[in-house]
Amino acid sequence: MMDERILIVEGITDKKQINKVLNTPVEILCTHGTLGIERMEELIMDYNLDHRPVFILVDEDDSGNKLRKQLTAELPHAEHIYIDKMFREVAATPESELARALLSHHFKVKPIYLT
Repeated sequence: MMDERILIVEGITDKKQINKVLNTPVEILCTHGTLGIERMEELIMDYNLDHRPVFILVDEDDSGNKLRKQLTAELPHAEHIYIDKMFREVAATPESELARALLSHHFKVKPIYLT
């Protein structure tokens, strides 16, 4: 059964990296960068984002920070998951680091990445 939580990331490579470590299917939404107002409203409606637990996991760079601010304004109830700034990109973050970040927000991760 799909978790009702939704995880918002920037790109498809981020999604692939996260799916590698997750132990439960979670809907992952790729924004492909910052969003226009219309696109943002579409996502909120299409995915019922106002009524679901939303988690934001974006790159630790200028575009990621800009997107995080935008998502925070539209989805004030969203929880933020951060990666260490030294990795900069979610896709470049080691699986073990990503697993720890997700686990800290009660996502089920594959035990192999927690060693």
